[in-house]
Amino acid sequence: MLGLSLTVAGIPAWAADTAAAVAGPYQGTGSPTPLELNLQEPATQIAREIFDLHTWMMIICMVIFVAVFGVMFYSIFKHRKSLGHKPATFHESTTVEIAWTVVPFLIVIGMALPATRTVVGMKDTSNADITIKGTGMQWKWGYDYLKGEGEGISFLSNLSTPRAQVGAPGLAPTEKRGANYLIEVDNEVVVPVHKKIRMVLTANDVIHAWSVPAFGVKQDAIPGFVRDTWFKSDYVGTFRGNCAELCGKEHAFMPIVVKVVSEEDYKVWVDGKKKEMAALADDPNKVWTIDELKIKGEKVYTSNCVVCHQATGKGIPGAFAALDGSKVVNGPKAEQIHVLLNGKKSGAFSAEMPSWKQLSDTDIAAVITYTRNNWSNKAEENIVQPAEVLAARK
Repeated sequence: MLGLSLTVAGIPAWAADTAAAVAGPYQGTGSPTPLELNLQEPATQIAREIFDLHTWMMIICMVIFVAVFGVMFYSIFKHRKSLGHKPATFHESTTVEIAWTVVPFLIVIGMALPATRTVVGMKDTSNADITIKGTGMQWKWGYDYLKGEGEGISFLSNLSTPRAQVGAPGLAPTEKRGANYLIEVDNEVVVPVHKKIRMVLTANDVIHAWSVPAFGVKQDAIPGFVRDTWFKSDYVGTFRGNCAELCGKEHAFMPIVVKVVSEEDYKVWVDGKKKEMAALADDPNKVWTIDELKIKGEKVYTSNCVVCHQATGKGIPGAFAALDGSKVVNGPKAEQIHVLLNGKKSGAFSAEMPSWKQLSDTDIAAVITYTRNNWSNKAEENIVQPAEVLAARK
């Protein structure tokens, strides 16, 4: 079985072109399945090797279990005292000592060699076709296409499951939960099939982990460090994962969705995404009306801020500061711009506020204007223009 993960010439399968080895469509769902007892159906060569290693080692463990306990129970039953058997009195058998040293050593070596080959393959991120930076943050992922086709594309990926399906503490959800409950996002990572994708991972607040089981990928994203991993999907489809490191209150609401498409469809997506980004890249010198900013700001707030500060602006006492009645929101606008661009360290009554400088100048101006004119807030400086945010970045 393990031989399936090696080429005939002994070259690691992860180093070979695996496209020709794949026959037929993908047999899995690419996502968790209720009552599933085994690993997800692999969609990459590395995932297949992991699957084979898992199966092979389970067989070895089962054989050892049956052999050891079989001999033990046989000895207990056949040589019990009631049949007149007496315990042996031999000591220090050299043969036994050698046997129980050599046999486990050979078993460990037999398991370690193929496992090491696969681990080395998992760490080989060289010669990637596309490089994507993934940044974990509480509680969403940011993606930047750094190299290869699609270079320059960047976006945030948020949970898209409606809060009405989730419910509140002590309250049942008010909407029926969908098929992809808590594993769906508003912006998927899109990549071409049969291309090596290098993921460069970091975080801007706490430790997160980028994990897609069908790809055999799980890599921690650590603030201040850059870690990388890779995958090359052999199938077109949608593959789902989650942040696999306990990262705070909304840890369960931080899914990962990778959509693998044909090369032709990927070119179409790249072209469309770049046009979309160009359309959203508003002129920072444009002067907006307060109503325009409030409408846009509500959308930005719903996508990025409502998780911590809540739709009511009341925040979560002891965890996330309230914006309704906040001295920062009702005070000079320069301070609120500074907080959004640079973040704020945790205080006695609130958690750390991350930097939101990845948002556009217009988005930051809009969300600040929205908060200054919403709930009970009545700030004197009640409007912020994109040009003010741009100036504060310098």
